[in-house]
Amino acid sequence: MKTSLVLTILGTDRTGLVGSVADRVAAHGGSWQESRMARLAGQFAGILRVECPTANREALEEDLRALKVLGLTVMIVHDPSEDIDHRATLELEITGLDEPGIVKRITNTLTSLGANVEEWHTSLESAPMAGHLLFCTRGKVRVPDNLSAAQLIESLEAVGAGLTVDVR
Repeated sequence: MKTSLVLTILGTDRTGLVGSVADRVAAHGGSWQESRMARLAGQFAGILRVECPTANREALEEDLRALKVLGLTVMIVHDPSEDIDHRATLELEITGLDEPGIVKRITNTLTSLGANVEEWHTSLESAPMAGHLLFCTRGKVRVPDNLSAAQLIESLEAVGAGLTVDVR
């Protein structure tokens, strides 16, 4: 029997951090299922899901927490796979003028529509030929069965002047 764990890992970025985690997962018969990792302002941030034999779970967790000596903070949550959400997933791409509160307004709108953020990437990019910064976000949201892509677009475009929303 296998168990699934979701890990959040934070620490000062340096060469070999991901390898240190992978070594520990493999040493306990684990399998790296999926991950998202980034370097932000000199810090390493990662979230990943691993699977391991149930008999090895406690030893793996102990070994992962020992990464503290390398300056990493590791949080471990057991994956409740029975809570799988079967609603439709839509991919979003939103671009518009950067302004304070834009993320709050977008996420509040998604919440009010019953949409759940599954994946979310934001950045500031230079507007072509204009020179000012554009807020850009790409991600995936799970939506209720009664919410159409057109309704989602209309609601999100109403959040701010000049927002462009593309849904796939």
